[in-house]
Amino acid sequence: MRRGHLSRLKELVQQGPADVIIGKNGLSEGVLGEIDRRLKEKSIVKVKALKSAIKVTGLDRRELARRVAERLGARLLDVRGRTFVLYRPEPRRERPEANVRNKIRSSRERGAVGRRTVWSQR
Repeated sequence: MRRGHLSRLKELVQQGPADVIIGKNGLSEGVLGEIDRRLKEKSIVKVKALKSAIKVTGLDRRELARRVAERLGARLLDVRGRTFVLYRPEPRRERPEANVRNKIRSSRERGAVGRRTVWSQR
């Protein structure tokens, strides 16, 4: 992915509110699951850690962000205060083979319905 595209995505996410907030329970499986779900949905997520989350985990804000990114296989794009942005591109889908995709099918195979054109002879 181009670098300019990532910076534009990051800018858009930074302007809005956090998608997920890490609270006093710290890095629970529920929070990690929600971040993972959002990454699958949108590929980019803004996460905010409350002061209590940093206190509970015993990590500083940057280390907390790195750990979350590492556990979810995401890329840490930015850390500002206790808010950070994660990015994980969608896996590439395999393209169907050209001969299958472009195969010419008869009208019966297509399930064509309709009238036939009848040519009269003179």
